Amino acid sequence: MEQRIYHGDITPIDIANQLISEFNQGNLRTQLIGKNDNLTVQISTKQMSRSGGQTALSINIKQITDGVMIQLGQQQWLGVAASLGQSAIATLINPLNLLGRLDDIAQDIENLQITDKVWQTINRALIQAGASTKLSDKLSRLMCEYCHTSNELGNSSCIACGAPLGNSHPTTCPNCGWVVNKSEKICPNCKQNI
Repeated sequence: MEQRIYHGDITPIDIANQLISEFNQGNLRTQLIGKNDNLTVQISTKQMSRSGGQTALSINIKQITDGVMIQLGQQQWLGVAASLGQSAIATLINPLNLLGRLDDIAQDIENLQITDKVWQTINRALIQAGASTKLSDKLSRLMCEYCHTSNELGNSSCIACGAPLGNSHPTTCPNCGWVVNKSEKICPNCKQNI
């Protein structure tokens, strides 16, 4: 399961609507499940689709403090693999069978790329809303451990008591948006170098 966090003025329904408008067409259908701050969009191939194998993917979109957390489930691809196998066997039996299976092969390849298309669609929705993986202004404040005064990020000492703020400044992983401390070298969420 892949998980990313985005900060900014965006709601789960904004992303869900973008996914529905992008994927509820052709051989794919979408379904929206859940309530306002915790939605799941399911994308799957239509039951009686004329080409390609069956596939499905779930995207959970949850409201968090000043943003959203998006989790992509594992894509069900066994139907696509079976369809590709059928095309390979038909071609081995008679190479001219490949001509009759071109639509199936094209649909199977498109279905295998659905995860990338989902992230591209989500990124478009985020750009439109002005959201990103960077800390938002609401989260860009740091509480002094000594006097509990709110300080802007980047200050080396507290504006009220002068205590050092040092390494307690948070930042976000550039890959997934997870909030991390500057001392961390590897993101605890996506395991990528920071």
